[in-house]
Amino acid sequence: MFKFSENANVQLNDYLSVKPEYLIDPFISGNKYRKLNYNVLDAKKRGYQTLLTFGGAYSNHIAAVAAAGKRFGFQTLGVIRGEELATKTQGNPTLEYAKSQGMQFHYVTREAYRTKDTTLFIEELNQQFGDFYTIPEGGTNELAIKGCEEILTKQDEKFDFIVCSVGTGGTISGIINSAKSHQKILGFPALKGDFLRKDISKFARNENWDLITDYHFGGYAKINSELISFINDFKSQFHIPLDPIYTGKMAFGVFDLIKKGYFPKDAKILMIHTGGLQGIAGMNQLLEKKNMVKIQ
Repeated sequence: MFKFSENANVQLNDYLSVKPEYLIDPFISGNKYRKLNYNVLDAKKRGYQTLLTFGGAYSNHIAAVAAAGKRFGFQTLGVIRGEELATKTQGNPTLEYAKSQGMQFHYVTREAYRTKDTTLFIEELNQQFGDFYTIPEGGTNELAIKGCEEILTKQDEKFDFIVCSVGTGGTISGIINSAKSHQKILGFPALKGDFLRKDISKFARNENWDLITDYHFGGYAKINSELISFINDFKSQFHIPLDPIYTGKMAFGVFDLIKKGYFPKDAKILMIHTGGLQGIAGMNQLLEKKNMVKIQ
């Protein structure tokens, strides 16, 4: 469905490279492209006119679905966590962008949002908005896994370790399924806790993976000055931007593990840059309020 051109890996040094998935598309970038591709094709094939999905105030997924909907002729509906955001759309770069792409918002309380996967919740949405094609929060489903299985290519077979950030577990599941037997997949969760293992195991067909849970910086969307400094230094040195929620934490973790001797000598490592750069604007708003250095 989407126009796609392969971007060559960027070699940072003799043992570390970056796969720049964020260059796939300026608005539907990285893993969002991969996750949405087959879902959009399926929705089109089945004759749906509306795409419905879920997310928070600064969700990369919300922004990407809105962009995909406009590009491919769908109406889009975003179920947004946080009823109070109904009066705070203006000034929020993610929601403003999604709105500019034609997305309609349905704000719900955090309590109601926790029931979003129930039949009753979906039926109530159907009654209010009519028929729609549902894409889960973060985009992770079987079709998304299929798309993410296409991230690795033949040129990536030389790497011993493939590392990526983890949100809902869809991207790493696809990578796990398509990796070669000699490769180890390491995921760096953006959320605090080890609960994602169960979610990943639903989709992952191999056991060649592990989660590194020490680099969440306190939890989802939590950052500090050390992480900001790393992200800005990384961009200055390698000319590759990182987002503070996902790829920044992953790259920080990889560099820290290298310093600690985690990886075997002469091991070749590939970091998957999954995008998420639209989230920088929203984070910089928060940093400005706290009088902290912003992300460049």
